Amino acid sequence: MARIDSDPLTGPVAATPSSDGADTAVDLTAAAEVGEVPPELVAQSMGQYLHVWWQRVRGGESGVLPVVLGLVIVCVGFQIANGNFLSPQNLVNIFEQSSIYILLALAEIFALLLGEIDLSTGLVMGLGAVIVAELVQPSGAASCALCPHGLGFPAWLAIGVTLLICAGVGLIQGTLVARVKMPSFIVTLGGWLVLEGVALIVLNGQPISLKNVTVPAQVQIYNIFWGYFSPTISWVLLAVVLVIVAAWWWFRDAGRRRHGLVAPPPIFTVIKIAAVVVAGVVLVGLCNTNRAHFGVIEGLPYIIPIVMVVFFIWTMLLQRTRFGRYVYAIGGNPEAASRAGVNLPSIRTWCFILASLTAGIGGVLFASWQVFLTTNIIKSSNSYVLLAVAAAVIGGTSLFGGRGKTIHGILGGLIIGGIYNGLYLMGVSSEWVDIFIAVVLLAAGTVDVLSRGHGGSQSRA
Repeated sequence: MARIDSDPLTGPVAATPSSDGADTAVDLTAAAEVGEVPPELVAQSMGQYLHVWWQRVRGGESGVLPVVLGLVIVCVGFQIANGNFLSPQNLVNIFEQSSIYILLALAEIFALLLGEIDLSTGLVMGLGAVIVAELVQPSGAASCALCPHGLGFPAWLAIGVTLLICAGVGLIQGTLVARVKMPSFIVTLGGWLVLEGVALIVLNGQPISLKNVTVPAQVQIYNIFWGYFSPTISWVLLAVVLVIVAAWWWFRDAGRRRHGLVAPPPIFTVIKIAAVVVAGVVLVGLCNTNRAHFGVIEGLPYIIPIVMVVFFIWTMLLQRTRFGRYVYAIGGNPEAASRAGVNLPSIRTWCFILASLTAGIGGVLFASWQVFLTTNIIKSSNSYVLLAVAAAVIGGTSLFGGRGKTIHGILGGLIIGGIYNGLYLMGVSSEWVDIFIAVVLLAAGTVDVLSRGHGGSQSRA
C-alpha cells in the first residue's frame, strides 16, 4: 500500500507501490523539469554546443540574447548622443543607480514565475525606507507619530526589524492570494494603496534625515549606498570571488563528467570562467578610477557587492533547490504541479514573502540613496511599482509564468537605469523618459509572446 510522506517546507512527498509491493519514492520536483535531458548538456564539443544553442534560438528559446543585444544598443546609442555616457565615472553611476531597479526586478520575478503579479513592491520599498530611517533616529529626537521620541536603534537591528516587517507584508498578501484565492492583482493593488498610506502616517508629514554624522547608526545606513572599498581591498575582494566561482564551476562540472552525469563540455566551463574574470576586472577597474569632480573617490561601492550577494542567494534558491523547481513547476502548469503533490499554497505564499523581503532590502538602499526622506519622495515610490515589472519583463522574465531567471532582473535593471541616465544626459524631459521605457517594455513583451507561440508552449492555453 502506498504511503504519503511530508516535506516540512513544500508539503507532501508521495510514494507509490512497486511491482513487488515495496514503496518507491516519487520525486515531485520532476514536475518542473523537461522530460528529456537538454541537448546542450550532452554536447561533446564547443561546436556541437553552439550548434544546439543556435537551434534553440531559432526555435524561439532565445534566452538572454535579446536583452543583451538591447543593452548593447542602449549603450552604443547613448554614447553616440553623448560622449560621456560610457565614461568610467558615468558607468559607475549607472551601476549604483540601477541597484534599486535590479532589486525590485528580483522581487517581482518571484511573483512573475508563478504567473502572478505584485504591484506593491515599490511601496514596500517606500515603507521600508521610512521605517529604517525612523528607527535610527536618536533617542530624544522628534520623530514620527508612532515613535515621537526616537528609538535610537543600532543599524543592524533597524535593518533586521525593517526586513521582518516587509516580509510580514508579503506573508499577508501571499496568504490572501494562495489560501483565500484572491487575484494577486487585486491583493497587491490594495497593498499598494494601504502601504502608501501607512508610510505617510509613519512619516507624519515631517522629513527624515540620515545626515547626522554624530549618530553611528545613521552613518552606517548612509554608507550602504554612498560608501566604497579602497582600490586595494576592491582587487582583493574580486580575486577571492573569482577563485571561489572558478573553483565551484570547474569542480562541479568535472565531478559530473567523472560520475557519468550530463555536463557541458570543458571548454564551455573555461569560457564561462574567462568571461566572469574579464567582467570582474573591467568592473573593478572602472570603480577604481577617480570619479569625483573635486577630491578623490576611488574603489568599489558597497552597493555593488550587496546587490550581487542578493542575486547569488536568490539564484541558488531558484536554480539549485527543490523549492525553486516547485516554483517553476507551478508557473509552468499549476494543475500538473498540484497533481504531482506540490503544496501550491505554501510555495505561493513563500514567493510573496521573498518578493516583499527583497523589496525591503531595496527600501534600505533607497533610504541610504535619498538620505533625506520627504512625503514627495515616498509618493514617488508609485512609479517604482511599474518600473519593477518593466525591469523584470525587459530583462526576459515571462509574464505567463514558469520562465525567467534572476539574471533577467540584473539585465532589466541595468537597461532601465541606462535609459534614465542616458536621457538625463541628453536633457530629455521626464515625460519622454516614460514614453521611451514604455516602448522598450512593449518590445520586450512582444518578444515574450512571440517566443512563447513559436516555442509551442500551450501549458497556459
